[in-house]
Amino acid sequence: MPVHTKLRRWTQRPSTLRPSTLRTALVGVGLLSLTLTACGSTQLPGGEPSSAASTGSSASASASASSKPITGTLDDALAAKVPAAIKQKGTLIDGSDASYAPNEFMDTDGKTIIGMDVDLMNAVATTLGLKVQYNNAGFDTIILGVTSGKYDIAVSSFTINDQRKKQVSMVQYFNAGTSWAAKPGSNLNPDDMCGKTVAVQKGTVQVDDIQARDKACTGAGKPKITIVVEGEQSKATADVISGKADAMLADSPVVAYAIGQTNGQLEQVGTMYDAAPYGIVVSKQNAEFAAVIGEALAKLKADGTYEAILSKWNNSDGAVAEFPVNP
Repeated sequence: MPVHTKLRRWTQRPSTLRPSTLRTALVGVGLLSLTLTACGSTQLPGGEPSSAASTGSSASASASASSKPITGTLDDALAAKVPAAIKQKGTLIDGSDASYAPNEFMDTDGKTIIGMDVDLMNAVATTLGLKVQYNNAGFDTIILGVTSGKYDIAVSSFTINDQRKKQVSMVQYFNAGTSWAAKPGSNLNPDDMCGKTVAVQKGTVQVDDIQARDKACTGAGKPKITIVVEGEQSKATADVISGKADAMLADSPVVAYAIGQTNGQLEQVGTMYDAAPYGIVVSKQNAEFAAVIGEALAKLKADGTYEAILSKWNNSDGAVAEFPVNP
């Protein structure tokens, strides 16, 4: 079994990597009502902000959400710590890959980005007296968007790793691992996938993972793994359901959500491994603001909002105790 590095989704993540919507994916034999990915946002493919661009309290309102939006309350003391330039701007421009349900994905209207990450960032924004405009973007373009000044923040299931910390500041807010899924009764073993076809999303830590496994197969004289790299996690999921791929691997909350949304067409194989934290991405030039985001998250944890949001999306197991910058 290859050595795995602790990096879930990431843009160009070396040796540790880690989604558009699959809102009604008709895959030959079944329908898939989900949107799986690790890089969500609220901008339409043409580059325009979606109608989800909103305040912290309204972006998550959706027919797809099983409960009412959960948001924070303004904290004047924390709001006073927001850097003047950001406070004057008032609205944070976010880059997300809205294909990674349940963390960030498109609602049924095809325009509004919803999910756990959106709810959390909205609650942070409300706490700090700010608003957020979400923009849908390719996962492997988002960090560059932050460093270039296109985005103020990026909330898209980015695994914190050393490579990314060299480029940006990352505020820890969640913990996830890698899980696998296949059709029920497949009896597949993630540690023995030689000769199989495996789907994975581009730019994620799972790309390095499966490439390492493939190398181990060929190095041992066994059949290679056929790797199907998709631009969106939802497409990787559809590949398994349609039979194009034998299995897929992705972040643990994404796999769990896909299994729950596909009406018995998928099941987990093996157990989760390589747990690592997600981080909200902020430019190094705004490191002071990154620290304030961490304080806002701590306040949300103290008043119960943080756990309520995770519970809403069935992600309570990924809760963290602290919210440091670049842990």
